[in-house]
Amino acid sequence: MTKYNEDKPLLTKEEINLLPTILYEGEIMLIRTNEELQRAISELKKSSFLGFDTETRPKFTKGAMHLPSLIQLASDKKVYLIQLKHVDFTQELVELLSDEHIYKIGVAIHEDYRNLSRICQLQNNGLIDLAKLANQKGLKAQGLRTICANLLGYKVNKGAQCSNWAADTLSHNQIQYAATDAWLGLLLYNNLIQLEDSPNFIDEKPKKKKKKYRFYKKKNNDLNKLVETH
Repeated sequence: MTKYNEDKPLLTKEEINLLPTILYEGEIMLIRTNEELQRAISELKKSSFLGFDTETRPKFTKGAMHLPSLIQLASDKKVYLIQLKHVDFTQELVELLSDEHIYKIGVAIHEDYRNLSRICQLQNNGLIDLAKLANQKGLKAQGLRTICANLLGYKVNKGAQCSNWAADTLSHNQIQYAATDAWLGLLLYNNLIQLEDSPNFIDEKPKKKKKKYRFYKKKNNDLNKLVETH
């Protein structure tokens, strides 16, 4: 295993903009019917690791809230783009996304799952956050763009990020952008796991909150009985 050089400063935005652009050039399947979704799920279930991302219509007014419009899943063979306005959020899709034996990989993936859970309840099983993994390897970059730039030496084109993902038909640029983001999740993961863990990494596990018990007196004296055991 190689070791990431933690002493090397992260690239600035200006330096990242000078890098060559990385783009997914493999097969893309745009899923717009339940029949296509069923076939895609059957293929995706054969993979143990999937690049994952979602896209949501951007908010241009304060207080506006939109549901996710697109789910992107990348296997080592192709990328699947699921347009949620055209398909049902089927039980098979829920089971795929909740399967603890199929690892879903992305940046801020827990946030994506919280947003998807507004549509259908999911189990947060098998989720790998690339930002946390990068930190574990000594790379302090957090976003997909900064991780890609500092690890691979390429920039991610974010031109389509704020486009209308709820549109009936996605543009070529939207499709390429969405597919690249999901594919990069898998590509970056495969590169990060080749690196040694940083000796400075501390795995901070969330502390369990202590349960607070409150006792309330009932106004009705007949119900206000306290039983003490010694």
